[in-house]
Amino acid sequence: METVDWQPGLRERKKRALRARLSSTATRLFLDRGFDAVRVTEIAAACDVSEKTVFNYFPTKEALLLDRFDDTLTSLQRLLSTADADLLDAARTVLDAELDALAGWLERQEDPAGAREQLRRFRELAVSTPGLRAYQHDMTERLTDVATGFLTDRGRGAPEARITAIAVTGLWRVQADSLTRHLTDPDLRAAVATDVDRAAAVIASITE
Repeated sequence: METVDWQPGLRERKKRALRARLSSTATRLFLDRGFDAVRVTEIAAACDVSEKTVFNYFPTKEALLLDRFDDTLTSLQRLLSTADADLLDAARTVLDAELDALAGWLERQEDPAGAREQLRRFRELAVSTPGLRAYQHDMTERLTDVATGFLTDRGRGAPEARITAIAVTGLWRVQADSLTRHLTDPDLRAAVATDVDRAAAVIASITE
């Protein structure tokens, strides 16, 4: 009988578990003490790994807290790789999935109010720390570059492609701001989705 090697799957699960532990530990320390006050060596020690191991999983200290950008970029690139892809539709699909994941996480928490407060503090930290703001700007530029390339590959002129890409990737800022604004709303998911729908409708009306 043919044997099956399950080790690659096991290794991958262990890597994902460690990555999640590093990120959650870093987030807790950053929220408790502030981003600049925490050293990567402290995060490594709290997880019983070396500093080198931390950087094997996260290229920068900022990525420990804002660790979803690569997933966002990969998801957008995958959706844009199809023959009938549409930039606005692809962005909305990724944003909807991210909103669903966050809403699902909130629903699973034993202390919903505490979880929402944690999200508020997370957002406050992200917008008040210069290094984190710069990191978010760089990541947004990467998204915008991907969107611009998609549009130019399909015949859009350079200025039109760039401004359209900037508008579409701006939906991530709209969603983040809306999450903060509606954090205490009983139906957070619906409230945020409505805001993003309205913003997307504006983009659609001027890019048709």
